[in-house]
Amino acid sequence: MPIYVQLREQLLRVMGQGLLKAGDQMPTMRQVAVHLRVDLNTVRHAYDELERLGVLTLERGRGSFVCEVSPADSRGIALTQTAEVLAAGVLDRAREAGVAPGALAVALARLIEKETP
Repeated sequence: MPIYVQLREQLLRVMGQGLLKAGDQMPTMRQVAVHLRVDLNTVRHAYDELERLGVLTLERGRGSFVCEVSPADSRGIALTQTAEVLAAGVLDRAREAGVAPGALAVALARLIEKETP
């Protein structure tokens, strides 16, 4: 799983646990990058994703702040994003193997039908 996704999910978990509350200021992207020893662009990508999801607001010159999001919403957001990343990875592998996206979708639908009671 990409580092920015791992970081995004960790931050969502912390928010869901109430350790970061609405209105709290986030550490700067640079602080996070230095602390975790990752590229600044990786942290920026995670923060941008969190802003897109509506859990962070980025205010130029002031910093990043946590928005009001319920723990259930933050968990749902994380699961949705994880599903998208997993789906993109499977789709890439299928293309590399010469499997058409439509054929992959049909195979996945069959698997889902088998698991549904």
